[in-house]
Order: sequence, then C-alpha cells, then structure tokens
Amino acid sequence: MQVGTEMPARTFTVTRADLVRYAGASGDFNPIHWSDRVATGVGLPGVIAHGMYTMALVGRAVTEWAGSADGVLDYSVRFTRPVVVPDTETGTDLTVTAVVRELTGDGHAVLDLTAVCAGEKVLSRARATVRAPVGLGNS
Repeated sequence: MQVGTEMPARTFTVTRADLVRYAGASGDFNPIHWSDRVATGVGLPGVIAHGMYTMALVGRAVTEWAGSADGVLDYSVRFTRPVVVPDTETGTDLTVTAVVRELTGDGHAVLDLTAVCAGEKVLSRARATVRAPVGLGNS
C-alpha cells in the first residue's frame, strides 16, 4: 500500500425498508425519514436516510478495507447533502470509495473517503485512520 492507493468501491443499496429498520433500531422516528409529505413540507427533496445510517454504511466499507472493526482507529465525516430514498423497490445506491492520503510511521493509513448518491457527494471531510491491512499490499 502506498499514498494514492485506491480502495475498491463499495456500493450499498438503501431502501425505505432499510430506513424503517434503522428507525426501529435507533429510536429515530422523525417523519422526514418515512413521509414524503413531511419531508417535502420542510423543504427536503423527499424522504432522506438518517445521517447516522449513511455514516454507518460508510463505516462498514472502512471496516471491510481495514479487515476488522478493531482495525479502524479513527473515523469522522461532515454531512453535506442528504441521501434521498425514493419509494421504490430498488431505492437508491450509495457508493463509497477511498484513497490513501498518508501512511504514518506506526503502520497506519489515513484514508480520504468519498460517498456518492445520485451523482452527488453526500459527505465532506470524510476521513478514517486504519491499521494498514495485510490484504491491501502489506506483509
């Protein structure tokens, strides 16, 4: 692994059913996550995914790249655009990519993360520090 190494893209499909399950698990039943009427009534383009759900999906990709959950040492994002989830069987896709920004002297890799939905970046300042995984060119 070296600076500039690109991680394999990971795409997650997000459906309204996923939002319902996440609402139940998180206790966040805000109607902007299930009601088009309420979401558009407050100026949103439609029902949106929970920000923490979006962050969790990106975190899942980071964990896969790191090889294990304990391989993720730091992770942070800023939300810039909502993930709009249509009321269809197919929902929408969130594609996560990363590039190695820096390698530290202690065997860690700093990743710049990108999450895109419907052609728009939905996060900014998204970064993770991971133990450089063996499966990505280390031995």
